[in-house]
Amino acid sequence: MTPMIAVAHGSRDPRSARVVTAAVAAIRARRPDLDVRLCFLDLNAPSVDQVVDAVAAEGHSAAVVVPLLLGSAFHARVDLPGILAAARRRHPQLAIVQSEVLGHDRRLVAAVRDRIVATGVTTDDTRTGVVLAAVGSSDARANDRTRALTSVLAEGTRWSETTVCFATSAEPTVGQAISLLRSRGVERIVIAPWFLAPGRLTDRLGAAALQAAPDTIFADTIGAHHHVADVALDRYDAAVIAETRTRLSA
Repeated sequence: MTPMIAVAHGSRDPRSARVVTAAVAAIRARRPDLDVRLCFLDLNAPSVDQVVDAVAAEGHSAAVVVPLLLGSAFHARVDLPGILAAARRRHPQLAIVQSEVLGHDRRLVAAVRDRIVATGVTTDDTRTGVVLAAVGSSDARANDRTRALTSVLAEGTRWSETTVCFATSAEPTVGQAISLLRSRGVERIVIAPWFLAPGRLTDRLGAAALQAAPDTIFADTIGAHHHVADVALDRYDAAVIAETRTRLSA
């Protein structure tokens, strides 16, 4: 069976690698027949090159690389494709296919909703406002796509307000988002991270949120939620089908 190479961002924060490792363990548990290997773009080991080289050395003819990323930004569009292009030159016998990122899948938004409920906030709590906290991009279109997730997040709930904030590159900041909700009479505010794993940015968001409103509730990151495995496996299966069709038509 074609191996899955799951590629995470990487972080100096050890919590990040632990959470991503748990998410990949959930993928393996869902598909015990599948060879799933974790690697990182930066700051953690093993690297993408190390894992691809190992797969090639074992004699595999193909591998599917699944970026465990929530957005299709620089890492997915430039960084990772460049790494894989060099790997293809080293291993011409190995067909390396990059799948789509996890992306703005509705199931991952549902996972965020579950993380909010896990804080003790019910979906019918009309006193609660939610701030979806994301990285932010210099591309205004990418930020607009993230803003659109707030309406998906609010589906099936009675939360009074659902808005967005960005940790970098864009506004509103978390403080601005909290001020907006307070001005609209929201009594209780939950910050819901649109992040797979915790790290420096989520800590910064948390500190800024508590400075703006000490009673702010901070939900967990998406982490090893079962929907991450669902989406990652769907991305893998779609890439395998596409690679098979390409090979058969060649």
